[in-house]
Amino acid sequence: MPLDPRVKRFLNVLNAGNPPSILTASAAQRRAGHLELMKFSGPTPPLDGLEERRIPTPAGDLSARLYTPKDAAPGLLPGLVYFHGGGLMSGSAASHDAVAAALANAGGCRVLSVDYRLAPEHRFPAAVEDALAAMIHVQAHAADYGIDPKRLGIGGDSAGATLAAVTVHGLARSGRPPPVLQLLLCPLLDHLSTSASRRELRRGYLVDEDTFAHDLLHYLPDGVDAADPRISPLRVPDLAGVPRTLVHTAEFDPLRDEGREYADRLAATGTPVSYTCHPGMIHLFYGMGSVIPYAGTAYQIIGRELRGAFRPDA
Repeated sequence: MPLDPRVKRFLNVLNAGNPPSILTASAAQRRAGHLELMKFSGPTPPLDGLEERRIPTPAGDLSARLYTPKDAAPGLLPGLVYFHGGGLMSGSAASHDAVAAALANAGGCRVLSVDYRLAPEHRFPAAVEDALAAMIHVQAHAADYGIDPKRLGIGGDSAGATLAAVTVHGLARSGRPPPVLQLLLCPLLDHLSTSASRRELRRGYLVDEDTFAHDLLHYLPDGVDAADPRISPLRVPDLAGVPRTLVHTAEFDPLRDEGREYADRLAATGTPVSYTCHPGMIHLFYGMGSVIPYAGTAYQIIGRELRGAFRPDA
């Protein structure tokens, strides 16, 4: 399918400005650019509640935002611990307000969006440690967040999906119980990928190989191998312990094929998995609902999947 007309128009405007190479951008410039993109999310949808929370971890408290869906039933609800995208060096729970709120409303669940430490001030493995510690804490204290511990999932978008996948594998390695599901939106799963989508879409589709190289340069300390499964979770040799997984990619996203490969590997192990490639879309389309109306359709699809996976008998 060709590019969605709204997406094509957006890319034409973006590229007409002849933006400088991201390889020359400072951390502050990268963050400012990402924040400008996230403004296209539009207004935060109405909710029944939005609370600021603190999550204790060995490295110190993390801030988080707890979203309660519109028209929520009283009592404990299903919950999703969520990690925002931004290349592990930009973004925040605040920048992803509209994304988290849309997921909460669509899925009928509480969403706890976590502000993990960012590079380059805090390089690998800081974000990985934060994500795992946050998930372990919420598993132990789910009711304090109004979440049913038996219906607790994990998710993220882009590099936040990297953290979600790495956290699931970390729980399995430590012998801890897995969440009931993981939701991965346009996931970055292999920094060394040479997939067809990486080659064919390497320029002109919002994110490109320079974006990934820039962020990785700021994220990894010297001498750390990007093939480490805590950095590239598609390279985990054993996928045992992975829960039901919902993978969503975009047709014109360089990361498309690694998302598909991860879903295929999970399916081969017998893990329940749902894979959706959104036609005509680009990376981060779900976060630009004010210029890409299809984002609303995508949330309806994701919401049905979440509600189904959170059913007690699922």
